[in-house]
Amino acid sequence: MGAGSGSGGRREPSLHQLRLFLVLAQELHFGRAAARVYVTQPAFSQQIRSLEQRLGVVLVERGGRSVRLTPAGRSVAEEARAVVDAMARLRQAAGRHVGAARGLLRIGSLGAEAAMPYAQAILAHLRGRHPDLEIEVRNLTFLDMFSTLLSGEVDAAFLRGPLPGGIQSLHLASEARVVCLSDDDPLADRDVLTLDQLAERTVVDMPPEVPRSWWNHLTVNPRPDGTRVRFGPVVRDTEAMVLAVTQGGAITFLPAAARRLYPRAGITYVDCPELGLSTAELAWLPDHRDEPAVSALREAAHQTVRQPGSTPADSAPDA
Repeated sequence: MGAGSGSGGRREPSLHQLRLFLVLAQELHFGRAAARVYVTQPAFSQQIRSLEQRLGVVLVERGGRSVRLTPAGRSVAEEARAVVDAMARLRQAAGRHVGAARGLLRIGSLGAEAAMPYAQAILAHLRGRHPDLEIEVRNLTFLDMFSTLLSGEVDAAFLRGPLPGGIQSLHLASEARVVCLSDDDPLADRDVLTLDQLAERTVVDMPPEVPRSWWNHLTVNPRPDGTRVRFGPVVRDTEAMVLAVTQGGAITFLPAAARRLYPRAGITYVDCPELGLSTAELAWLPDHRDEPAVSALREAAHQTVRQPGSTPADSAPDA
């Protein structure tokens, strides 16, 4: 029998699937459960079906998006909670024996977030305090920015809010957001734009795997007057987003730092105060917060954002 196989050759359930099932057991609604962990409802449903296949039992009675736990589902929910709690205790026990932060810390970065001054200051502080800690920074796309953190592929991540439920974070900085337009757009020569002036513009879109609520928030969809945003080309990362604008036919919204990080021939950035602020966050899972490497990163971030000239604000979930 291969590693990870159960009876009859079935694969064992993953810890990620057990966590998702516990959320469903609480919400008893696929849509709400999926929104709570910031994944699409089809992707969430597929994970639950995969869990049922691996266990060989039906866990939920489906009736639209609302569900009821089967007797097997109620039993599995109790054991799943015990498994998740036991894994958290295992990590804590291992961390106590490791002591100082050593080993590998995997940090995700949405686009150029790890290149921002606050992120660079945090990483420099961390390396100075923990020279034996190996730090690996992984580039994240819009597709995997939340899923890699939720699945444990990265230990923490530099992201842009709003963040999904179930993730703790430290607020690092806030900045204005701007409109990115093609140079030949008639509005490109304005100093300031309003959402009304942009009403007829097509906006770059996200793939269906990206939580819709996240992109709707950042594109102000619907607009204050109730009109819906007209979406256009679909992109997976910031480079592709900027390229789509240079090719004409669409605009997008980015943090003001994009002026420095993504200067490109053929595009212009214009202020639009109605877009509100973009928030930079250092994020991690509650189960991982006390692991030595993650704890060291959190401490480095706390120390850094308290320095003069920084933005010393904690988000409420960091508890």
